[in-house]
Amino acid sequence: MAKKAAPKKKAAPAKSRSAYIAKAPIRRLMKNEGAGLVAEDAVILLIEELTKAAKEVTKEAVKLVKSDKRKRVTAADIAACE
Repeated sequence: MAKKAAPKKKAAPAKSRSAYIAKAPIRRLMKNEGAGLVAEDAVILLIEELTKAAKEVTKEAVKLVKSDKRKRVTAADIAACE
């Protein structure tokens, strides 16, 4: 007797990770700075802005590292980009 094929599982939809920063710590930071209530869209917007800033600083730091023919990005590289 032939075996029945196991039913195929549906693959989870591919997620593109647009935010690398979690919402909860940002909301907590905003509340610690005096915001009583924080809207979800405010948290998302702040995360987007922080991510953009981090990407720009990282790109500049990587340029410094490559120009010095190094591989490791250091705190000094990040500080030099501020």
